Amino acid sequence: MTQQHHLRGVLLASSACILWGISGVAASTLFIANPHLTAMWLTQVRMISAGLILIIWGLIAGKQPFKIWRARHDAWTVVSYGLLGLIPVQLCYFEAVRAGNAPVATIIQFLGPFIISIYYFLFKHVLPSRVEGLGMLMAFIGTVLIVTHGHLNSLAISPVVLFWGGLSAIGVATNTLIPRTLLPKYGALTVTGWGLLIAGVFLTALQPMWRVHLTLTWFQFGLLLVIILLGTVAPFLMFARSLSDILPTTASLMDAFEPLAATVFSIAFLNVQLTRFDFIGGLLVILAVMALSINPHRMFRYLHRRRTHTSS
Repeated sequence: MTQQHHLRGVLLASSACILWGISGVAASTLFIANPHLTAMWLTQVRMISAGLILIIWGLIAGKQPFKIWRARHDAWTVVSYGLLGLIPVQLCYFEAVRAGNAPVATIIQFLGPFIISIYYFLFKHVLPSRVEGLGMLMAFIGTVLIVTHGHLNSLAISPVVLFWGGLSAIGVATNTLIPRTLLPKYGALTVTGWGLLIAGVFLTALQPMWRVHLTLTWFQFGLLLVIILLGTVAPFLMFARSLSDILPTTASLMDAFEPLAATVFSIAFLNVQLTRFDFIGGLLVILAVMALSINPHRMFRYLHRRRTHTSS
């Protein structure tokens, strides 16, 4: 692997994570601009649109996306991935953004890898390493600072934000664990495309999007396109492409750019006010996940993150 290829991979992975962070800010802007817009509607449109684009892209690229339906077990797995993985990681994230702001929602969702570590400890009896243990402690302290702002007897953020953000973090874990047997067989393009489409169709069956009467301005429609194309399709393809140039451990370190991008753009364009506790807590969470990511023996757990993000 040449230095040029390595640099290209790093740029692709970091750019993808920045775009995932920007998509959260775009969603927050859209919720502010149109109070009638719901997280459910936005998630439905995003999932169905991005899913169709990825499946069509797979057909053009010769990936045979319909092949996955020939094996019953794989078909049920991709359905589970859409319903139990992508719905919480996207719908719950948008609910957290709508109830609070993009930086806090993204940082809380960023705790997903530690939920995976807890899962492996409880159900696979894999003890956390020292690095993982230290990372969990740092992430816990960082989350407490964000949630309480140093006052342990009260919450500094809405319980609603904490609830939806926590569910989105669990979604990051299920989004990682469920499709891990499918990815080597069919590729991330096919698996994610079908997962998104299935999840979007399921949510639409629960609450038909056409029953929501919305009037979008051209600016709001532009934000919607940013979320679908620049916040979902483009970063997914860029991140997947980066893995051919750099190691997954290196690519995963770029995840830190997502909450950083969400924070910077929220402050710059939405005038979001964050306290020193938010900055310190967010930094601790980011450093904790980066510490976890440099453990190459456990990286197989985290190879397929939201980031359809998703922030990702």
